[in-house]
Amino acid sequence: MNKAELTYWIKSKSLEIGFDKVGIAKADKVASESLLERWLSTGFHGTMKWMGSYFDKRTDPRKLFPGARSVVSVALNYYTPNSIPDDPSIGKISRYAWGDDYHDIMKEKLRQLLYEIQSICPEAEGKCCVDTSPMMDKYWATQAGIGWQGKHTNVITKEIGSWVFLGEIILNMDLDYDEPISDFCGTCNRCIEACPTQAITQPYVVDSKKCISYLTIEYRGETFPKQVEAKFHNWIYGCDICQDVCPWNIKFAKTASIAQFFPREENVNRNLREWESLNEEEFRRRFKKSSVKRTKYTGFMRNVRHLLSRLIKI
Repeated sequence: MNKAELTYWIKSKSLEIGFDKVGIAKADKVASESLLERWLSTGFHGTMKWMGSYFDKRTDPRKLFPGARSVVSVALNYYTPNSIPDDPSIGKISRYAWGDDYHDIMKEKLRQLLYEIQSICPEAEGKCCVDTSPMMDKYWATQAGIGWQGKHTNVITKEIGSWVFLGEIILNMDLDYDEPISDFCGTCNRCIEACPTQAITQPYVVDSKKCISYLTIEYRGETFPKQVEAKFHNWIYGCDICQDVCPWNIKFAKTASIAQFFPREENVNRNLREWESLNEEEFRRRFKKSSVKRTKYTGFMRNVRHLLSRLIKI
């Protein structure tokens, strides 16, 4: 195959495997290195110290994977149409965590794609990346034309909105490269206006220390900062507010084709009192192979108790 034929084949195979979007960018040093440095120096990463680790590899895939020539970026739709009732007694879990852990599903599909590439190009070598690798997923998705980074910092696609998981394969092969697409957020500020903690400090910049997702998942403190503790809107794991209000999601969201992303019924729209009675063994059973395990039992119960205390005060 020549370069054009191989590029077309990789994209076709990606869609056949089940990815919803695919694009390819040249493996090069990231152009937004200074933006990441500024975000880190401002302390907006909170306690996520790993965001500053392996900075050279994070900003240059050629250092993460020597011999890198191309970055194949993919997006996988996880949207399911189930709704969350506006009931203060219900503990809300972010949509991305309703089903199985996306890391496992994405990695399996990326490895399958790499295997397929190597089956027709034995000289191909590659590295599969989800968000556990020091790789700037959103940057590469925009560079590969998957979508643009919205004002809430999530990548938005024109076809299915922003309910997508991102991943990459770094390859040692030259391919035909896609162009970044325009930013279609325009003058819309719905995500900024809807964020109850004002975590989006300005368009395209999020202060993690104010973000409900960060606070309910990554933050390990026993209590929450005073300035945001009353503004959780009943989220016990993650938060979807900025995506729920996005016009691109309201208009273009499509139901995911992967059954593992659909809700585990015993974990969705449950009463806070039900969660309060959860023991650690039951937590492990109900969230086995789920992203929710990220927060651990202690963090999950801290979130539940926090919301119950606010409910009592109301």
